[in-house]
Amino acid sequence: MADSVVPTITVEGVELIPLKEIVGDNGSLIVGELGAGLPFVVKRIFTLFEIPAGEVRGIHAHRECEQFLICMTGSVTAIVDDGTHRQELVLDSPARGLYMPALTWGTQYDYSADAMLLVLASHPYEADDYIHEYQEFLALKRRS
Repeated sequence: MADSVVPTITVEGVELIPLKEIVGDNGSLIVGELGAGLPFVVKRIFTLFEIPAGEVRGIHAHRECEQFLICMTGSVTAIVDDGTHRQELVLDSPARGLYMPALTWGTQYDYSADAMLLVLASHPYEADDYIHEYQEFLALKRRS
């Protein structure tokens, strides 16, 4: 599980949000309630797993979609970037989620062999919402 030290986030709007954890003799339960603890209503869910060593995922931003990343098993390093500040964060616990608002450049890498990354999104998939070019992302950030 994750270290109890929560890093200071320097990227605008990004948060590491603790999820309610219930530990009992018969196992543990992590709870994320819509409207109470999660920063948006979830419209899409997907999972990344069995990522080959050295593979990099993400490498984009969204115009409107917000995301909440939870590393369910193993670990993954996430880079978040608001166009001014960039920060690397290790996700290694299902008890803490990484909130990425719209117009946040995100990249994930260094997946452990057992990593499973759950992504909750505020919008259904829409190809036009993706920004794949970093310079276009920076231009949009300057205009916003």
